[in-house]
Amino acid sequence: MSEVTDESVHLTVTSPPYPMVSIWDDSFAEASAPSYDDMHEYLNEAWREVRRVLVPGGIACINIGDATRTSKGVFHLYPNHSRTIENFEKLGFVTLPYVLWKKPTNRPHYKGKGAFLGSGFLPPNAYVTLDMEYILIFRKGPPRSFPPKDPRRYDSKFTKKERDEWFSQVWTVPGVRQDMDGFERRVAAFPEEIPRRLIRMFSILGDTVLDPFLGSGTTLKVAMDLDRKFVGYEKLPQLTEIVKRKVGVKHRQVKFLEQGRVINELVASTMLEKG
Repeated sequence: MSEVTDESVHLTVTSPPYPMVSIWDDSFAEASAPSYDDMHEYLNEAWREVRRVLVPGGIACINIGDATRTSKGVFHLYPNHSRTIENFEKLGFVTLPYVLWKKPTNRPHYKGKGAFLGSGFLPPNAYVTLDMEYILIFRKGPPRSFPPKDPRRYDSKFTKKERDEWFSQVWTVPGVRQDMDGFERRVAAFPEEIPRRLIRMFSILGDTVLDPFLGSGTTLKVAMDLDRKFVGYEKLPQLTEIVKRKVGVKHRQVKFLEQGRVINELVASTMLEKG
């Protein structure tokens, strides 16, 4: 992310490809990351850049889910959330309490027979359903400091109702279905409510938000709606038109660049020119 200067981003909100989830196998194969360890090391290239560009006290919110896969006849859980926490802590981040995102309409189904894997109603060989994802929250060092009575901070405050709901650990927010022809298996959009809460919780008006895995542009749209600056990266330039459609008439405020490089791959980077 060479276009982004050191300590210029206040908040990162992103959902990277999930290691060992089949819909992203092609992406990791293209990056020569065939194993679970390789996949996480590939993501670490982005996390190192996140550390560089975040301001002291800046926050990184990472939406990621665990994975299950059968290999050589053995069913196995791949705990992506715990590996990501370990990797962020090795980079010197402070781990904050995370959110469990329960997606009531996106429950996985096994051969059309419901959400449970294993032997039906017979113990003991069934498996617990993965119907939660994690929103991991990390801080770069001590909390941010502000001048007394900072007007932007006061103008960014949330209500008691919002605080009570948003700062509870379990969020029940319906997922979204993909409707982008040709990209359903390469893009995993989360609902706008997720980045909206996170941006309100962990940034103030005028802050800069980063999404290093931009996808269809959900975080960009929400950041624009909430009067934040934005920079994002997406390695599939074909998604540019989808991002433009998502942000609608506001896309004229967005500058699309082609020279950006992330992890030595040509990407389409998106920067909101605002403020």
